[in-house]
Amino acid sequence: MLRKLVQRTFDIRSGELGVSLLMQLYIFLIITTLLIVKPTVNALFLSELTSQSLPYAFLLVALVAMGSSYFYNKALKRFSLLRIITFTLIISALVFISLKVLLSLHYFSTWLLYFYYVWVAIYAVLATSQFWILANLVYNIREAKRLFGFIGAGAISGGILGGYLTNLLAPIIGNDDLMIIGAILVIGCIPLLHIIWRKRVKSLGVFRQQQRTYASNESSFKLILESKHLTYIAGIIGVGVLVAKLVDYQYSDMASKAIPDSDELASFFGFWFSTFNASSLVIQLFLTRKIVGVWGTASTLLVLPLGIGLAAILFIVFPELWVVVLLKAVDGSLKQSINKAAQELLVLPVPTEIKNKTKSFIDVVVDSVATGIAGCLLIFVVRGLDFEAYQVSILILVFISIWFFFIYKVRKTYFHSFRDNLVSFRNKSQLDKKKQKSKSVSTKATIIKVLETGEDSEILFMLNKVNDVSDKRLRSLIIKLLDHPSSEIKAAAISNLYLLDKGTAAEKVEKLIHTKDDEVVLAAMRYLLTHTDINDLQVFDSYLNHENPYISSAALLCLAIESRDNKKLALRYNLELRLEKKIEDVNLPSEDHRIEETIELIQAIGYAENPKFYSFITAHFNNKNEEVISAAIKAAGISSSAIFLNDLLDFLQKKNFREESIKALKNYGHAIIKELIFKLNFDHISSNSKQFIPEIIGGFGGQQAVDGLFKLLRNKDLVVRLEAARVLNKLKTSNTTLKFSKKSVVRLILQECKLYHKTLSAMQIQKQIFIRYEDTLTNDKDLEEYSARNSLIEILEKRLDHGLEQIFTLLGLRYQQKDIEIAYHGILSDKQDIRANAIEFLDNLLHPNLKEALLPLVENTMVMSHETDRDDLVIPTEKHCFEMLLKGKDLKIKLAVLYLIAQLEDKSYISLVKPLIIHRNKKISTFAQDALNQLEKV
Repeated sequence: MLRKLVQRTFDIRSGELGVSLLMQLYIFLIITTLLIVKPTVNALFLSELTSQSLPYAFLLVALVAMGSSYFYNKALKRFSLLRIITFTLIISALVFISLKVLLSLHYFSTWLLYFYYVWVAIYAVLATSQFWILANLVYNIREAKRLFGFIGAGAISGGILGGYLTNLLAPIIGNDDLMIIGAILVIGCIPLLHIIWRKRVKSLGVFRQQQRTYASNESSFKLILESKHLTYIAGIIGVGVLVAKLVDYQYSDMASKAIPDSDELASFFGFWFSTFNASSLVIQLFLTRKIVGVWGTASTLLVLPLGIGLAAILFIVFPELWVVVLLKAVDGSLKQSINKAAQELLVLPVPTEIKNKTKSFIDVVVDSVATGIAGCLLIFVVRGLDFEAYQVSILILVFISIWFFFIYKVRKTYFHSFRDNLVSFRNKSQLDKKKQKSKSVSTKATIIKVLETGEDSEILFMLNKVNDVSDKRLRSLIIKLLDHPSSEIKAAAISNLYLLDKGTAAEKVEKLIHTKDDEVVLAAMRYLLTHTDINDLQVFDSYLNHENPYISSAALLCLAIESRDNKKLALRYNLELRLEKKIEDVNLPSEDHRIEETIELIQAIGYAENPKFYSFITAHFNNKNEEVISAAIKAAGISSSAIFLNDLLDFLQKKNFREESIKALKNYGHAIIKELIFKLNFDHISSNSKQFIPEIIGGFGGQQAVDGLFKLLRNKDLVVRLEAARVLNKLKTSNTTLKFSKKSVVRLILQECKLYHKTLSAMQIQKQIFIRYEDTLTNDKDLEEYSARNSLIEILEKRLDHGLEQIFTLLGLRYQQKDIEIAYHGILSDKQDIRANAIEFLDNLLHPNLKEALLPLVENTMVMSHETDRDDLVIPTEKHCFEMLLKGKDLKIKLAVLYLIAQLEDKSYISLVKPLIIHRNKKISTFAQDALNQLEKV
């Protein structure tokens, strides 16, 4: 019971509680030790050397830290993180024991006081830094965001206990024996460290183990300078430490002047350290997770400098002890709670091998350098300018403005760090894949080379790609191709000559009219009609009644094409009568008829736009020859007649004719958009054809197409919605002038999230029941139910996949498509760390309402893929699940649910089935009737 309460209160999930408690205990012991040792050393230092020596101590801390960092980096290259942390803990324990000996002997020289003050300062940053490095290895970004607040509570609890323990036990057992307790607590961290390492770090695998070694020979300082993100992190931490030291000086100076006795001063420090940590604990347990979750990591960093700034201003106005205690309280309580959690999250997107090397440098060296700078400033302003403690607040306010600058900068780099991580996770060939034009058409020299010496297939490819042949050399080469032995190349060459001046190749092309190849003859005739000085009437007079069927058929097609915009020409040559006679000839049984004649006649009817002959096109939709069917489809599109609309939509189901059908439907133009949407909404289009409608509408382009596609985003068919969103994304990329309603997109995303949640809940309950049934199958009836459940689960899983893709496709309309694409591929990764990084990337990218709706769904999907027995997810009853799915719009899901209900033989489902008997969809009404019959038999 207590376990579940803790898990729900702090959002700790299955398998995380044990390790989290160990981590919490580890940092608890580290900080308890610190708060036992620090008040004693600080009080001793101030009593013997006074607050005037603090700036020199700060400076010495910086010098020692910078010198020791060189050896620390050497150790990182040679030894594992586990060994380094263990060694640090052992050395710390030995130093504390030596301090106990000196306290017992009452031997305090100046250099020893400085030594222990410096060691405690370095221990404070080094031990905690190593702990948070370990935490970053144990948890991924999403786990860290949830659990760092809970784990950090251990540090604050240790601060409370350590301070109060010092205050209570010092008078009883003495400060020297407290050092022994501190040493024992530090040694107690070692077995905890090894257990945590064995449980979570070692199990990560060889690759991640290798990441813990530092193959890079670059110095930590260079790595930080090369990364803007790390530079800004170092700036934030450095300025934060500098401000904290200035505050610490004010606090120590005012306190030592008010309380001259060293024992009373130690008691004062111990009490307030614990009190600050107590307030920090409350913040950590109940506010940190919520603030970081709502505000985001970077914005949360503003809390501490804002609090210190306000308190510093108050101290300038009221330079009294209670105000400086308040100032120290703000620093002490917020630094170890909200600010600490945010700072640790900042380094999570940094690659592990860089993070492990640079984080200790930032936490130790940057911290110490900042301490040294604080010392130099204090020497200058206190000794040189004779500043009072309260006047140091002016310096604090100056550095807080710098602090704000670094926070502003890190907001962007934090986001981009996750983006860069996700990019590196993706296959570069997929990420950078772009449709590029073939290198064979990239330069004029290449074109010329191919046209002169290329293979037939290469020349054809080039001629189909090259439309502008204004270059004289290209022109002459293409004219030479009119003598090429391949008919296909001749026809393609003639098509390319359309852009040349009239009459340039008229003589050569006119000779090709007599070629026995329909494609060449038609191309030649169209060229002569369009690009020569020959009169149209002369062409038709010469060729319409020509004895050569190749020529007469091509002339009839050209007449139909030309008369489309010239009705007088149609009347002049009696196009209607000629078409009628040609149809009669083609319909007569004869072995001499060529397929090409039929194809050209069908196309001529399409161009003629005479409904009288449309039945001829319709008849050839069922022709045995696929070329003829394709010609009929093309002709139907050319005519743009409503008569052919249903036939063309049906052809979308057939893969062989789909491309031709889409082209034909696009010929209808924008006017068809409303009709297509109407047919979709009222199920007048077959299921297998629906998914191609968005592509057709998108092909029209323009704002009308965008508005029509937005209507399809509300269609009941998820596949249609998904295709509509995909096409909209393409339109958005290709035309920046089109308008996309952001509010509508957000509403649609929220609707899709809601539907996804329902589907996810339904699948979860079905999986739970399905697993129970696997081991209890006894008869055929059980097998039927098992099969029905399995079918429903498969459909639901497909819908979830499509639903997630739809959500991210819609997000591409609201945000940068590349960012959304990167995040989506990260979510789909089978690696937990990559998925966690993708979610955190979205957490920083999305607006609050979208973030609140989407991220829980994605996280629950990730969890449910591994855990089918979670009790912290709200799962509906099976009846409610069926009711929810039957009220939905998905046809396949409804049919699967009705079939499953029929197998269950549970009369309580009759109330769900009965209303569907009169459903307008015949399949649903039939399945409902069958299910009802089965239930009534029970």
